[in-house]
Amino acid sequence: MRRRALLVGGGLALPLLTLRSGRTEAAAPPAAPSDGSGPFDGSTVRRLARELAAKPYKAPDTGLPAELTNLDYDHYRSIRFDPARAFWRGAGLPFEVQFFHRGFLYNQRVDILEVADGVAHPIGFNPDLFSYGLVARPQQADLGFAGFRVHAPINHPDYADEICVFLGASYFRGVAKGQGYGLSARGLAINTADPKGEEFPSFRIFWLERPQPGTAVLVVHALLDSPSCAASFRFTIRPGEQTLFDTEMAVFPRTDITQVGLAPLTSMFMFDANDRASIDDYRAAVHDSDALAMWTGRGEQLFRALDNPRELQVSVFSDTSPRGFGLLQRKRGFHDYDDLEAHYERRPSAWVEPIGDAGVGAVTLIEIPTKGEVHDNVVMFWRPRDPFKAKGEYGFTYRLHWSGDVPFPSDLAKVVDTRIGAAKSADVREVVVDFKGGRLAALPADSKPRLDVSADKATLKNMVALPNPETGGWRVAFELEIGGQKVIELRAALVDDQGPMSETWVYRWTA
Repeated sequence: MRRRALLVGGGLALPLLTLRSGRTEAAAPPAAPSDGSGPFDGSTVRRLARELAAKPYKAPDTGLPAELTNLDYDHYRSIRFDPARAFWRGAGLPFEVQFFHRGFLYNQRVDILEVADGVAHPIGFNPDLFSYGLVARPQQADLGFAGFRVHAPINHPDYADEICVFLGASYFRGVAKGQGYGLSARGLAINTADPKGEEFPSFRIFWLERPQPGTAVLVVHALLDSPSCAASFRFTIRPGEQTLFDTEMAVFPRTDITQVGLAPLTSMFMFDANDRASIDDYRAAVHDSDALAMWTGRGEQLFRALDNPRELQVSVFSDTSPRGFGLLQRKRGFHDYDDLEAHYERRPSAWVEPIGDAGVGAVTLIEIPTKGEVHDNVVMFWRPRDPFKAKGEYGFTYRLHWSGDVPFPSDLAKVVDTRIGAAKSADVREVVVDFKGGRLAALPADSKPRLDVSADKATLKNMVALPNPETGGWRVAFELEIGGQKVIELRAALVDDQGPMSETWVYRWTA
């Protein structure tokens, strides 16, 4: 695929996060039409997903007329939606919606409906909604759409900026105030990094609830389907300084799913100061995200600097009831990247906050080698310990924060830089980690934190912690004797008698 939440309001509260198997039997309400039109309430999409999972999988409609078949990137980009025809424009509502045409990588048909007064009505495709540029105007009347994007005032009160987009498989992206698109979220990940191949579930139908005038909340429902399962989603979207996606999902497996990823995030990391081997580039760094962050159920705050490995790497952070996890873009200065076009300093971080008890499982990080910045090569998700069983029902509720950093206050110093380079011999690497803020900032001049550094299978020498007058923080430095190892797990933190003074920096060094 080419690169580039608890509900509050309306008198409704989301249920606590649950991971449950088995099916609760209840009196079945009248069946809804399979296209999702007609009477609509909070149970409609869940019911459709349950019914869909009970049927054999049917591949989505990908057929297109000849003039739209085999479009390249430039031809597809020349098809433009007419902003003057945006859905809800002129209706006095806080949101507008624009649609994507099918073609190029996005040939799968997606149906989109509006829900108003308890009834869902299809939003019909019309070629007049688009200008076709380099492409011949199609004659087919009912092509459906590839996806949609939502606009709302977020940076200026009198202009509707693009705040989120749903396009391709189960991918979606969001931005907060002042940001541009970067990493993506997905509805569900199945068999990621499996040698047999990954399964990509896709959203088939969306329902857009007509927002109330004067509100800043948009509710989007989605029906997901794949060979292994069907699922229902409800996204409650609130744009702002942080843009929030309060997300309820229910998964109905057709088959046993042993490798399921919940709340998956997908990003790109090409290089930074920790990993510039063989890089010949004028820029200081190129990435949409520079770290995985995690707030464990035990209260530890981890910062795992990302890497562009030479071989695929899978890192597993086992936990019980994590408080949150995500992919961060922490470096925020222009000169951290020096890219006038991409402006990586404006890319969002994304943080997953489970609502309720997530149970036992693992935050899983997958890093894939890449030689170009157009390819997403980082995937992260929550994997429950127990597999999903066929004919069961599994729920997951979480708040997805599109933000600048971790969205919670902390008195711990943050990791602000990771640097690794040559030392005195080919078998030794110099590692430098900078921390800043938190309780470190109030440390008396005659005091210093203690250094806690470890490696699972290597020798560490010349370990020091010293103040960094250029940043106002503290620098940790040590030499890593590789000793012929191919993979080394590293940890570093600053502590005092009261406990940790910094996030715990973790890193997987690979040869």
